[in-house]
Amino acid sequence: MVEPMMNSMKWASALSTRPSLEAAVEEVAEQARQMLQASADLGIVFISSAFTSEYSRLMPLLRERLSVPVLIGCSGGGVVGMTAIGQVREVEDEPALSLTLAHLPDVNIHAFHISMEQLPDLDSPPEAWVELVGVSPQEQPQFILFTDPASPGISELLQGMDFAYPESVKVGGLASISPITGSGGLFYDYRRKQGGTVGVALSGKIILEAIVAQGCRPIGQPYRVVESERNVVMQLEEQPTDDAVSCGLTRTPLEALQSLLQSLNEDDRSLAQRSLFIGVAQSSFKQNLEQGDFLIRNLLGVDPRTGAIAIGDRIRSGQRIQFHLRDANTSAADLRTLLERYQKQTQPSSTVGALMFSCMGRGEGLYNQPDFDSSLFHEFLSVPVSGFFCSGEIGPVGDTTFLHGYTSVFGICRQPD
Repeated sequence: MVEPMMNSMKWASALSTRPSLEAAVEEVAEQARQMLQASADLGIVFISSAFTSEYSRLMPLLRERLSVPVLIGCSGGGVVGMTAIGQVREVEDEPALSLTLAHLPDVNIHAFHISMEQLPDLDSPPEAWVELVGVSPQEQPQFILFTDPASPGISELLQGMDFAYPESVKVGGLASISPITGSGGLFYDYRRKQGGTVGVALSGKIILEAIVAQGCRPIGQPYRVVESERNVVMQLEEQPTDDAVSCGLTRTPLEALQSLLQSLNEDDRSLAQRSLFIGVAQSSFKQNLEQGDFLIRNLLGVDPRTGAIAIGDRIRSGQRIQFHLRDANTSAADLRTLLERYQKQTQPSSTVGALMFSCMGRGEGLYNQPDFDSSLFHEFLSVPVSGFFCSGEIGPVGDTTFLHGYTSVFGICRQPD
């Protein structure tokens, strides 16, 4: 292992699966401190929903054992963290606690809690959102966000933050919902918060980058939307291929889908019966669209009378869409492709730690084996990883931040080159 330079960032992740919350807090606090070997500037905690009845006890227990000045966290359907021997684990449906401690010299850390009742109108100027968050865009902040899924307005919050901080990366997730209270567990400033969003803005000598693995592969060809109303698409136009300048042929989405199904092999045709999605291209200018250029949304239904389809998002005329398939093999290949691309584009030695926000529909239920996404990530970037299984994942596609489903979002922290 390369010895860190003086005044460099350090990152530690600890995991406990002890069923006693006191014992779990004691274990992760001691393990994280020993791994960090420096003063902690930021703490992030993830607690399994198996501890739902004990959420209120978490912050007092941590306050007794930690002196980190900024602490945020949330509950998850499962949690991700590092064992004492440096193995990354995803613990689902069992008691577990994950604690991250980070030593961040020359980094400004601003924590905040936003109640959704405080959200400005979407017609408000950027200054209204800046005032709400409390950080100037000139600081070029990067954001980690945890949201109560029972609080409305998360999409509006992401739109507003993109408006006020267009150059900033935003990653995070929706906390798990408590079956007892119907809300998620959010933690900020050593207290439990009811509703809204908690987060931190990181600025200064730090880079936060995102990998958003949506787990889908495109099939068929892209189409341009000719006619749509809200989330219903009525007419599509075939897009030109490499050997054609222009097609101009219009058809209903159902006709396009029927033609596509006939061209698929038997395995893909069977998969399309249960795992068919719509990818919405995020670039208006890129000619040759490829995997990762699309925002994946659910195909909600088909009208056999008109041939229209309903999609789980608003669609505008002129946008390009393409049918996609999702399964375990595709999800694995998608994440591997994105990690290979990231590794080629960056200096891995500058990466210090990562956060993983994964859909509860992934994990062992998708792959039929534990720790898949986190272990694959660790294969490419051998840094401490922590995170949780979300009710929705926050991450960018193109220049816009979205709330996703069935996705694994990685927020990667590294030092500037």
